[in-house]
Amino acid sequence: MPSGRDRPAALRAPIEGRYAPSIARRDDILEHARELLDLDSYRDYGPMGLQVVGADEVTKIAASVSSSREVFEAAAGTGAQLLIVHHGLFWENDPRIVDRAMRRRLEALFDADMTLAAYHLALDAHTAIGNNAIVAEGLGITDRERVLEWGFGGRLEQPASLSELTARLAELTGRPPQVFEGGPEQIERVAVITGGAARLFPQIAAMGYEAFVTGEPAEPTMALARELGAYFLAGGHYATETLGIAALAAELATHFGLEWEFVDVPNPV
Repeated sequence: MPSGRDRPAALRAPIEGRYAPSIARRDDILEHARELLDLDSYRDYGPMGLQVVGADEVTKIAASVSSSREVFEAAAGTGAQLLIVHHGLFWENDPRIVDRAMRRRLEALFDADMTLAAYHLALDAHTAIGNNAIVAEGLGITDRERVLEWGFGGRLEQPASLSELTARLAELTGRPPQVFEGGPEQIERVAVITGGAARLFPQIAAMGYEAFVTGEPAEPTMALARELGAYFLAGGHYATETLGIAALAAELATHFGLEWEFVDVPNPV
């Protein structure tokens, strides 16, 4: 995990929660997460919640952004029995074949007897511990309103220059964002949809937002920023989505009196 200013602001506090030794049932934890995130209200591109079953009892939760063998092996090394991720193993358009790469990923989970649970759009959308809510709050957006299905937007507490807004986003993510210019000198209204939401930029600009914060750009983004008269700030798909999954792990660990740890496998995208 990065240290100091290289670590996202939401993770600079201790990323491991330690409590009196406690054990919780896996299914109780998963049910609490289901209710907390209101999973039944969201249609996602893959299954949310349990994806691979492991040990029945949990003393430690690990959290990470995306599924990979490296993440699974690192999580197993922490001693966790439950790993929660934002991007799970299974997606609607992926081949339904357990190839060599998938087999090795599954073997890493099976060898550790570790449960994998994934929380995607419902976590993005949550009003308190979701990626978008955390970023919006960190940028100084007050009186947040829902933007499309998962995002948040609103007026900044005080109008900001592009450099000020850029610095706030860098503070949150621990890395400088990629910025495409096109907006006014002073920014008043900002919308946030973390991850891969570049395709939504025209809709965001049409809603009157002067800046759009997401994870990564697309090839047309630079021209669109100039033509739409709005700024586009890409804080990193990975970096903008470390925040919600860490917040969820902290909440679950606190609720059940467990340890938790964030497994950081940095991704430049």
